[in-house]
Amino acid sequence: MEVNILPVQDFVSFTLAIIALFAGKFIISQYGVLQRYSIPEPVVGGFVCAAIVGITYYGFNTQIQFDLAVRDILLLYFFAGIGLKADLNTLIKGGKPLLVLLLLASVYIFLQNVLGISVASLFGLDPKAGLMSGSISLTGGVGTAMAWGPTFVDDLGIANAVELGLASNTLGLIAACVVGGPIAAYLIKRHHLQGNQDNELDIGTPHESTKHIRVDYFGVLRAWLWLNVSLIMGYFLDIALTEMGLKLPMFVACLIAGIIIGNLGRALLNKLNNPTLRGYADDAEKGLSLIQDICLGMFLTMALMGLQIWELEGSFFYIMVIIGLQVLMSVLYTVFVVFRAMGKDYEAAVICSGFGGVTLGSTATAIVNMTAVTQQHGAAHRAFIILPLVCGFFIDIVNALWINFFAYM
Repeated sequence: MEVNILPVQDFVSFTLAIIALFAGKFIISQYGVLQRYSIPEPVVGGFVCAAIVGITYYGFNTQIQFDLAVRDILLLYFFAGIGLKADLNTLIKGGKPLLVLLLLASVYIFLQNVLGISVASLFGLDPKAGLMSGSISLTGGVGTAMAWGPTFVDDLGIANAVELGLASNTLGLIAACVVGGPIAAYLIKRHHLQGNQDNELDIGTPHESTKHIRVDYFGVLRAWLWLNVSLIMGYFLDIALTEMGLKLPMFVACLIAGIIIGNLGRALLNKLNNPTLRGYADDAEKGLSLIQDICLGMFLTMALMGLQIWELEGSFFYIMVIIGLQVLMSVLYTVFVVFRAMGKDYEAAVICSGFGGVTLGSTATAIVNMTAVTQQHGAAHRAFIILPLVCGFFIDIVNALWINFFAYM
């Protein structure tokens, strides 16, 4: 039966994403259990939209295709903002936790691929097809799955590699959005951890907050200017890294560019010690937080809007089994290994909410999960520096090495 295609232009898609995000915010406000387990607002709104798209496909034989090109730009803005706010002095102090988390992530990628290969073998598939349901589609995300798909089809002879990768990423992304908050909620309750209600959040505002942060016109405009400068620098940095043979996601280059610009700017401010310039910087930082919050929420909402559930049909039973086991392993590893290794404190619990997200979905999913937890329990500044750097930068390099090892061993 021929399926009707209903294209939705970028402007309309973006507008619908705003509506979906408002819907998610309203639903969260009506159900305390969603706040208690730190389910992100964009997740709820995105799921509502994805459900409508699924009903339209199965009930009316019509496939809604959103133009989501702006989604990727939102991600670049968000990670450039993370870089602009990252203080290298704080990062240096957190050097050991960063290395520990990188080691934990590296070990987990190995285990993730071993599980994928093992389950694929049990189902009578080519063992290497399990890599598409391992770190390629889960830790790597849809971009990595699409990048490796042709190699698996042409070089390894796995005809349905792309379909397996996309289906695994779809279910993994759904799981990543809902496991992070409950993991943190369990750890906080189980270990009687105290949140940090005294400091301002890195992203977003607390659910119960009555405090309104004043952001003026020029504060937003200054933040926007520095974000654009970071994106421009990130573009050229990405070209340079590619020429060096290091192919990383574009948002990593923007993150690095933001770190360079932000820290050079702070060093210059400290040297000049000009109260007027410092006031401009403070206003820009408030504007930066606002833009970041919007970009992250809109990105994940649009990512979930674009889910196509019908892609799971081809290998439904295999995908359900392997992703179910991957989710179980991620939760157990996060709760019993990552939490203990990261210090068993509140910051560790927030990192765990993000780690549970990034091992199944994407770095952006991890940040959204962490944001939802801190909105409920308070700021976790170190977590918002360590996890994006590990999972947005170093982990892509480690993942590429492990994929090459398993694919050609």
